[in-house]
Amino acid sequence: CVTLDVQAACRDTTVTQELLKEGFHRDLLVRVELGEDAGGCAVAARVPLPSGIYVDPYELATLQEHNLTKAVLFPDVIDVEAPEYSARGLVLVLFLERDVRCSRCFRAAVPVHARYHRPADGAREALVLLGSPEVLLCCCHGHLSAECWEPAEVDAPCSSDTTSPCQWHSTKHRPAYEESMLRIPVGLREHNSLVCALTLLTTGLCSALILAAACKYGHF
Repeated sequence: CVTLDVQAACRDTTVTQELLKEGFHRDLLVRVELGEDAGGCAVAARVPLPSGIYVDPYELATLQEHNLTKAVLFPDVIDVEAPEYSARGLVLVLFLERDVRCSRCFRAAVPVHARYHRPADGAREALVLLGSPEVLLCCCHGHLSAECWEPAEVDAPCSSDTTSPCQWHSTKHRPAYEESMLRIPVGLREHNSLVCALTLLTTGLCSALILAAACKYGHF
């Protein structure tokens, strides 16, 4: 009976995520509908990003300066040029804004970028799967039901504007309806020789043109 009462008291929280646009540069949209009113609490989503996709910290800083996106990256130092096979996964804490059309609904979007993958044998694309985000609440002045919410180990402030620590709470929720999948074009191994030959030929031709122009117009 106690279990049934707890389940009845803890209304389902739902989360959905969607990859917008096409190509290597996309927007990740996260939506959350809480089972109860947030009551002035900060709402966020902890999104695990696999090694095949990343958020550009410099782009993120620019967006935050213009108050377009609020988020924290772990780690905060990222090699944006690294290919998928030498990169590591990231954790994005994305602060959500209230949806004006729904008092219990929150949403936020952030640009994400796909990394280059190794050439494959036969396959023309690689698949990058994004798991379901974790819904987080930080209530500095509110009270959360202990049956529905439990402390979460998240080393992030209550907002992107402060650095003071915050106690986040998480709840069990219905995951995203399906894992978001990003399809990334990859090269074919059998084209390696052709690509190397064309690259070498193009590099040699461009170097010769630059040298010729330097000899003709340069002052030595």
